[in-house]
Amino acid sequence: VANGDFGLASGRGEDGAFRRLWYAEPIAPEEVAFEEDVFLLTKARAEALRRPPEPSPTSHDDPLPQPEPAPTPSPQPAGAGDTTLRLAGTVPPEVWNRLGIRLLPKLRLAKELRVGIDLAVTVDARSRPELETELRQALLDLGLSDRVRVIFPP
Repeated sequence: VANGDFGLASGRGEDGAFRRLWYAEPIAPEEVAFEEDVFLLTKARAEALRRPPEPSPTSHDDPLPQPEPAPTPSPQPAGAGDTTLRLAGTVPPEVWNRLGIRLLPKLRLAKELRVGIDLAVTVDARSRPELETELRQALLDLGLSDRVRVIFPP
């Protein structure tokens, strides 16, 4: 990808466009993954996607559109200190690992990062005892048994 022999794209939207495209540029190893929304592209396809769209022909009679004025940033109140940023939502299984690799290191640079979990899964009642034991052991192995609880309804 860095040499321009191939391209790599991820995050294909409903319109078919990719959120991120790498071609003839350095790429971090953690960006390369065998996942559902990551695509290895031929050189020709990557070049075609990298090329800006052709401007549509316009009539000479049409006035040129005037650029909109840039928004002015709102001034910070005097003495404005820290602010808290929260991320909330659901994360599909195919990006769980990348979340830890890509997102958490960026947030770690800030002050007081807290990461919590709220997982819910529906299981067959007959498999509950075995699953509960496995989950408790996994939390113990990770050193999280005193911080994360396994909660099953009675």
